[in-house]
Amino acid sequence: MSRDPLVVGNVIGDVLDPFVKSTTLRVIYNNKELTNGSELKPSAVENEPRVEIRGRDMRNLYTLVMVDPDAPSPSNPTEREHLHWLVTNIPETKNASFGNEIVCYESPRPTAGIHRFVFVLFRQSIRETIYAPGWRQNFNTREFAALYNLGDPVAAMFFNCQRENGCGGRRYQSVSGWT
Repeated sequence: MSRDPLVVGNVIGDVLDPFVKSTTLRVIYNNKELTNGSELKPSAVENEPRVEIRGRDMRNLYTLVMVDPDAPSPSNPTEREHLHWLVTNIPETKNASFGNEIVCYESPRPTAGIHRFVFVLFRQSIRETIYAPGWRQNFNTREFAALYNLGDPVAAMFFNCQRENGCGGRRYQSVSGWT
């Protein structure tokens, strides 16, 4: 059984096909580095994170996609994948603020259930113009990568998020009934 958090969290399958990680991606919200599968509150992710790509060659460029595969709710993800952020031409060794923001950051605000928010990083073979989709809902990371010949991802991370008060999350049945 795989212990890869992307497999356990069904990111591989729902958003991505299996891939080999070849680049280090760091996502930092409020000076705290994200780890795969972290639980974050909407108030902690209100502002765009600092996204760093580790490497040595500023000539290498990357595209970053952030999606919610659980919109509007995990039990009925009819807007899968909701696009929250799209940045292209990010130089290696720099952070996403040095890239070209195609779709501005939309802070996660799940209304029902526990949502996964997925960051996917692709290495670009060339500097190219990438156009913003006309909508955020029903974005498809696989189709986007194919359209722009981005190939397989080089890194991915995700976190879980639910409404601040926690209502509408997963419910577990106890011996006495629902809790």
